[in-house]
Amino acid sequence: MGNINIDLLDRRIIHALYVDPRAPFSRLAEVLGSSEPTVSRRYRRLFDDRILRVVGQLDSQRLGQYDWAVRIRCAPGSAPTVATKLAHHPDTSWVQLTSGGTEIFSMIHSRDGEQRTPLLLSQLSVGRQVVDLEAYCLVHLFAPGSSAPPGPSELSHGEIAQLLSPARDSASIDRPKAKLQDSDWPLVQALAEDGRASYRQLAARTHWHESTVRRRVEELTASGVLFFDLDLASDASEFRPQALLWMSVAPTNLRGVGQALASRPEFPFVAATTGSTNLVGALVCPDDRSLYEYLTGEMTALDGLTHIETAPVMQIVKMHATMAAPRP
Repeated sequence: MGNINIDLLDRRIIHALYVDPRAPFSRLAEVLGSSEPTVSRRYRRLFDDRILRVVGQLDSQRLGQYDWAVRIRCAPGSAPTVATKLAHHPDTSWVQLTSGGTEIFSMIHSRDGEQRTPLLLSQLSVGRQVVDLEAYCLVHLFAPGSSAPPGPSELSHGEIAQLLSPARDSASIDRPKAKLQDSDWPLVQALAEDGRASYRQLAARTHWHESTVRRRVEELTASGVLFFDLDLASDASEFRPQALLWMSVAPTNLRGVGQALASRPEFPFVAATTGSTNLVGALVCPDDRSLYEYLTGEMTALDGLTHIETAPVMQIVKMHATMAAPRP
């Protein structure tokens, strides 16, 4: 797994957390055949080294909010500085250097359902460091960008079944939009920083009673407003994000193409957008040759797809909520 020293137990812990991100260490140890202190210590090392982190995330569409994809073209040598500043903003995720390191891609979230454009977008402007920027509102998510385990599973079917629980069933799309209270933000922020924080730790952060924290996390999760995902360092995965695809699709074919791409494991993220193109996706391939073969093979079979612009990902600066470890 790249330059990161990860052994079999580490990989089994990682795969187990993809199945149940908040599974107690005691249950992880029982399923994985290890001791609870060992599993806890291994996870803490992965967490501290910014290799792995469970992160709590909000479903913007269920909240009636809007997410934006932003492309920022920078003057030569300026992109890393601009990307780092952008990554430190709490409303950004997936800050990446693309196109030879001269362009930045980022997701920007709006916390206010009444305000269509997030405040951060109005603060971005063309200047000495920024040559140009484009913002695309995500009007429909075909694939939400939830992470998939890297490579073949290190768990047996029986071990996966032990980790699965009815409480982790997906929330029904028929549920009404949930209201996020202002008082929820300390809890949301704490879970974004550490999605495996204990209820006791969350109670200390929010100044709520532990039972109140537990109940509110369960309510938000059951409604689909809150979900948990993993930030995994790219060097710890056999498959690295190779390219972002900006696509133009005939309107009559947009739904079909979006659904077709979302059904494929190579596309963890697909969304219909406003702007000069109307579909964006993240294509994951093992190497550049596989990327070329996919673009000239699988993609050509999609009816209505008239244009593709690729932006190879050179470096991840920020994942969902985790700043990537500095490169040596």
